[in-house]
Amino acid sequence: MTLRLGAIVDALGGRLHGDPELQIESIAPLDAASPSSLSFLANPKYRQQLAASRAGCVIVAPALEREAAARGACIVAPDPYLYFARVTQFWKRRHAPPAAGGRHPSAVVDAKAVVHPEASIGPLCVVERGARIGAGTVLKSRVTVGEGCTIGARCILHPGVVIGADGFGFAPDNGAWEKIEQLGAVRIGDDVEIGANTCIDRGALQDTVIEDGVKLDNLIQIGHNVRIGRNTAMAGCVGVAGSTVIGAHCTFGGAAMVLGHLTIADHVHISSASMVSRSIHRPGHYTGFFPIDENAAWEKNAATLKQLYSLRERLKALERKPK
Repeated sequence: MTLRLGAIVDALGGRLHGDPELQIESIAPLDAASPSSLSFLANPKYRQQLAASRAGCVIVAPALEREAAARGACIVAPDPYLYFARVTQFWKRRHAPPAAGGRHPSAVVDAKAVVHPEASIGPLCVVERGARIGAGTVLKSRVTVGEGCTIGARCILHPGVVIGADGFGFAPDNGAWEKIEQLGAVRIGDDVEIGANTCIDRGALQDTVIEDGVKLDNLIQIGHNVRIGRNTAMAGCVGVAGSTVIGAHCTFGGAAMVLGHLTIADHVHISSASMVSRSIHRPGHYTGFFPIDENAAWEKNAATLKQLYSLRERLKALERKPK
């Protein structure tokens, strides 16, 4: 199955250098591409791979247009990575079989759930009483949508996602624990994508809220009463404790942890494996395994930390010198 190079440019735009009749058989990274592959160069630090690549055509930014055209066919786009994303969508639309739609016979949908006719409910899914599923939403296999939870339009929930399990709420009672019933639900907006085996807990009294356009990777835990702002993205294994409010357009690297009852401003970017232990009220890039700080300050402190042992030895040597 192939696509004509010119058909890609006709559909997605961009400036083409090269033969529009070239038949593209695959989309591949630069180092693995063949003469029938379309590849892309989004990060200039990998430009050395451009000349060595066997790719039939490469998507590049205007700054690399001359260099790429000298090598061979290229498509010039303002944002090569975004163009690549759209190519993958175009490729899938042309080559993938259409979604089956409807409800798989093994799915269990409560009679009092509301599922839009254009939603797709996959094998072994469970949609409980009072849940609402919007138009164009796809539940892959083994997804559970709990009682009273709402999912908007055009969402994708990958295998094993659990929406609306009880939040982690217990009151201590003379060495034992008394359960706090979780009386809220989960409200998910439009165009949200949730990765495999991610869990979003229902609220204790008010709903847990995931706003429009949020993207969550696999194995993420979102605690009860959390609110995540629109177009925020989180990589795998992030954990967010209860009642934290996260702003819009934020990013969280893999395995980042966020403590409960915090407030994170819009446009905050958290590095992988960082521990967010306090509220962040200013946009920026933050990193920290010890108390979190602005990324630039954290990098300086981390560089100093690596020298502590040698500094200690030098100090001890100075102290041993006779006065």
